[in-house]
Amino acid sequence: MDLKAPYIKNLSLPVIAAPMFLISGPELVIECCKNGIVGTFPALNQRTSEGFEERLIEIKSELKNFEDETGKKPAPFGVNLIVHPTNPRLEADLKICVKHKVPLIITSLGAVSQVVDAIHSYGGLVFHDVIKKRHAQKAAGAGVDGLILVAAGAGGHAGTINPMTLVAEIKKFYHKTIILSGCISTGRDIASALQMGADLAYMGTRFINTEESKATAEYRDMIVAAGASDVVYTAAISGVHANFLGASLKAAGISEEDLKKDRKIDFGKELDTEAKAWKTIWSAGQGSATIDDVLPVSELVSHLKSEFKSAIEEQIKVLEIYPK
Repeated sequence: MDLKAPYIKNLSLPVIAAPMFLISGPELVIECCKNGIVGTFPALNQRTSEGFEERLIEIKSELKNFEDETGKKPAPFGVNLIVHPTNPRLEADLKICVKHKVPLIITSLGAVSQVVDAIHSYGGLVFHDVIKKRHAQKAAGAGVDGLILVAAGAGGHAGTINPMTLVAEIKKFYHKTIILSGCISTGRDIASALQMGADLAYMGTRFINTEESKATAEYRDMIVAAGASDVVYTAAISGVHANFLGASLKAAGISEEDLKKDRKIDFGKELDTEAKAWKTIWSAGQGSATIDDVLPVSELVSHLKSEFKSAIEEQIKVLEIYPK
């Protein structure tokens, strides 16, 4: 029996545009799906469950109109749910996802079988993000349909394990859909993810620099200017290690001493409010080093397809030489 997500073969590219806090809105999700890749967004990007449901209705309506007008079936969309006791909206948002039969749910900070069962009740899929084997084993036990392996260098709450090792280790015991995250910015990177054994590539930072994202011009410019060494891995911002643009940390007045701490800093002292911190401290992965433009999603996907095809064709030529 094929245990992989059934829609993979219907995508224009094996890509999920990752759900990004304050960045992924309906416009970005819709354009990704129209162009054949999975678009996603965090439920918490809206301040209320009512607002979240309004966004779901908007996305579903736009994608239905697109299919009716063009005869083309868009890629499925997904929602990120924070499955943790500190999220007071989980129950309400989960009910909304079930009501609207969201095709894909991405769970973070907890793999709970009850959540998985609720999504499975209408045929939805659940992908869970992990940074290490222990987390993956727990999520597999909860019955998730896919694992998002967040490897070293990824934007946001990233792990520290090399992607080749992480994929190989997880594939020893997990045989459903594998999604790889970490420094994937080009079509060649997508091809590399598949060669390592992943089924899908998970791209976040590259989609910050699209015209449809909610990122500010300053945020996008900082990504263009950044090299890999300009991305800082610290637990000082959220209490959990994550990657951020060093220039944004400096601009916020956060010291080198603060960044070395393994605990969350007191934003009441460092900034006016924590909410302000998340608007002025910007996350990005080391893949920023290969991003030098801002494109509409349609043009970006077109470029990625071309790069992906070229990378695969190059590998086919290599087969003519090796192995001997």
